[in-house]
Amino acid sequence: MTAALPSTLPDGALATAPAEARGLARDGVRLLVAGPDGLRHRTAATLAGALRAGDLLVVNTSDTLPAALTGVTADGERVEAHLSTLEPGGDYRYPAALRATASRWVVEVRTGPRWPAGPLGGEPSQADRTGARIRLAGGGALDVLAPTASRRLWSAELRTPAPLLAWLTEHGDPIRYRYVSARWPLSAYRTPYADTPGSAEMPSAGRALTPRVLRRLAGRGVRVAGLVLHTGVSSLDPGDGPHPEWFEVPASTAEAVAATRAEGGRVVAVGTTVVRALESAGGRAASGWTDLVITPARGAPTVDGLLTGWHEPAASHLLMLEAIAGRALLAESYAEALAHGYRWHEFGDLHLILPR
Repeated sequence: MTAALPSTLPDGALATAPAEARGLARDGVRLLVAGPDGLRHRTAATLAGALRAGDLLVVNTSDTLPAALTGVTADGERVEAHLSTLEPGGDYRYPAALRATASRWVVEVRTGPRWPAGPLGGEPSQADRTGARIRLAGGGALDVLAPTASRRLWSAELRTPAPLLAWLTEHGDPIRYRYVSARWPLSAYRTPYADTPGSAEMPSAGRALTPRVLRRLAGRGVRVAGLVLHTGVSSLDPGDGPHPEWFEVPASTAEAVAATRAEGGRVVAVGTTVVRALESAGGRAASGWTDLVITPARGAPTVDGLLTGWHEPAASHLLMLEAIAGRALLAESYAEALAHGYRWHEFGDLHLILPR
């Protein structure tokens, strides 16, 4: 009989605030370690103890943009536009686009937050936005050009009165959803080691990797290497797979992965974004747009383990997790997490999958 994953989440399963606002250190969130010797309950602060000397941890150093923009349409509708990714195959790359005052983006246009109260981040919308011009707070403008393959995402041209990154820093907000309990600042949505701006939402599996955790990893003999994958928005409809995202795996990381394998160590990805980038690169230094979807049938041969958050039942990321963990171990982990009150989403707890 095939092991079953949960179909719903109980009340209280979502983390509505950062660990720091719940009286914990960033690395005080819980960590469920799942491996051939069973399930173990730890905290993120003790991650090093779950790994071995010679293992390699690969992190995504993409930094979170303040990618949520409030605006008004020509007919007076208040909306919130979420920048997702640059338009795949377009004329700009991230560093140039963030210095420019005009660039093409894939965006989600949500019905506006009902100011001053109401849900954070607005509500999902599938209204036809083709041809709409949205006047943005801070003097920017968004011209919606055409739909994409998703019912919620649109191709659009963004114009700003100042270079984009500087303008976003002044006028944008982090993308927030209605399950969060307050307007937490951008600093709450950044990983401690992020250094390359470009992600619409935080690559959240690395949020708890504080300097203390990294020091303990080094002391254990666990190496750390970096790559970049700029994440798009996660607020897609059920059945939508991950959309194209920009990645870059540097030669130093590709070499570290190869050396770790040759020496018998394990390559452990921090987040599904890292798995997608490594699999897209195919063991080499590489960069570009990836539309790769990782499934159990395809597998994920470049990684031996994964540190990740907890994904909702309909999330496409569960296919990737199953490709790494196998169905039985994944189902056992999720049942254990639900039984012990683990928290979901970007401010939640963590899951370390080590099949061997």
